[in-house]
Amino acid sequence: MASEKDSGYRKNFLLIVTFIVLISVVFILSLFLAFNFSKKNIENDFVSAKANVLEETIKPYNDFFLNKLSEISFYNGYLDSATASKFVDTILMEYPFVSKVTFYDTEVKNVRYEGYGVNVGDFAIGMKSVYQFGKTVPKDSIKLFGENETTHNVRSGDFSTLSLKLITFIQKLDTAKVPSQDDLFSNFTNVQANHIDYFNIPSFELLKTYKRMVTEKLASNPVYQLDMFSFELDQRKIKIKNTRPLLYQNIRIEPISYDPLDTSSEYITGEITLGGAFSDYKLYFISSKSFVKKEIFAFFLPIAALLFLFYGVLVLVAFLIYRNLNVNHKMFKLQYDFVTNLTHEFKTPVSVIKIAGNNIKSATSLTAREQQLYGKILDEEADKLNGLMNKLLAFTQIENKAITLNKDEINIEDFIESTIDVHKLKHPDFQFTYEISGFKTFITDPVLLGSLFDNLAENAYKYSTDEQKKLHVSARLIKDKVVFRFKDAGIGIPSSEINNIFKKFYRIQNRYNQNGSVGLGLAFCKELVNFMNGEISVKSVVNKGSEFKIVLPYIV
Repeated sequence: MASEKDSGYRKNFLLIVTFIVLISVVFILSLFLAFNFSKKNIENDFVSAKANVLEETIKPYNDFFLNKLSEISFYNGYLDSATASKFVDTILMEYPFVSKVTFYDTEVKNVRYEGYGVNVGDFAIGMKSVYQFGKTVPKDSIKLFGENETTHNVRSGDFSTLSLKLITFIQKLDTAKVPSQDDLFSNFTNVQANHIDYFNIPSFELLKTYKRMVTEKLASNPVYQLDMFSFELDQRKIKIKNTRPLLYQNIRIEPISYDPLDTSSEYITGEITLGGAFSDYKLYFISSKSFVKKEIFAFFLPIAALLFLFYGVLVLVAFLIYRNLNVNHKMFKLQYDFVTNLTHEFKTPVSVIKIAGNNIKSATSLTAREQQLYGKILDEEADKLNGLMNKLLAFTQIENKAITLNKDEINIEDFIESTIDVHKLKHPDFQFTYEISGFKTFITDPVLLGSLFDNLAENAYKYSTDEQKKLHVSARLIKDKVVFRFKDAGIGIPSSEINNIFKKFYRIQNRYNQNGSVGLGLAFCKELVNFMNGEISVKSVVNKGSEFKIVLPYIV
């Protein structure tokens, strides 16, 4: 039975080892896959996150192009140099990338322009005056062109290009259908590299009037006001917003044709076009591989921590199963030894009683000496059986709290001397000494205390050589505790066994334990001491002896 249990234990142990090895392999493989996943994810981020950087970087330009330009139309073409100057000041302040602004105060009429103007048939768009504003220009505007003035600093090409675009739009205009805002915006705007030209957008009714002016000469020769702005942009003034500083080590604006000479494998690069008026430029991203690796590890470590936690839980479960198997195995061995030893303990007195009974039964007559001998044998063996059963019963009762603790006052000197007398009667060669210090009486349960003394005295006698069967008992009052010390000169207890000797059914394997020890003596003592609200401990040196210390509460 024991070998079958051991075989099952070994099989279970091998299964647990196999399980741990398997989950360890899976854990290492998971770490490897998690790292590759983290690396791939960060590399994909390096590509995809460029769009976020571009969006945040170009956001001021988009706001300027989509929202600020349209404010020009609110003035319906009636801006003058002073009002235009105030409007431009807000633009230069809010949008640093706008370096210079040119304001064209223009007219639309059915009279041809001979100077600065664009004529298509009798339809003409001409300049009245031109002003320039900018960060490098003095606070007051510079007048580039005006009535009776001629200057070569006016970019007439910008004016002509956008005017022709506007005239073409008017010629194709379907007056029965209102054009969309996108259609209007695109035809009143001309976007070039680092440059934007913009006419204010007139109302639909005015556009229909322009349509008639293109197709026919109106008798009244009306004149309509129109404003045009040209914005010079500087890409160097764009503020780059690095939304992923832990991913992109360096971001800069470079020409679209920029091709770095250093193509070292130690760096990761990327690029994305700015678009719009900055379409000749791109955002250029560059990071060293060691820099990106930090971000990879920052992404990987939380995943690794979760994997390690899961792995730790599985290992803990395996350990708990192993410990449970180990405890069960030890308990089985202890119980097996207990049954074997208990059987032996019962078998010996039962066999002696049976032999004595058979002798009495088979004898025709008994002498007085034989009667006395058989009576003594039967009495002693019956006492052994009774003592063993009482010990088992008392142990069970104490464990289950089925008995109550009696409180009687005892004289400690009388109590110890009574114990000495009993053991000297049983073992005449037992040397028993004692000393008492600090008290004479205290309240306790005399029966339980007697059981403690008897068990420790029996152990001291049993586990000693013939020449060293001695025990010294000291009883001292220390503060509010009674401290008993039982010091013998026996074989001692190995240090590796100290933590086991108070366990039920546990026996130290030595020659003194070969003929029947159930393994309940010291476990019984520990239960008694715990029941009496005390503590028990032991110090021992092999071949020199052991000292058991019992500490009980002092009650008077």
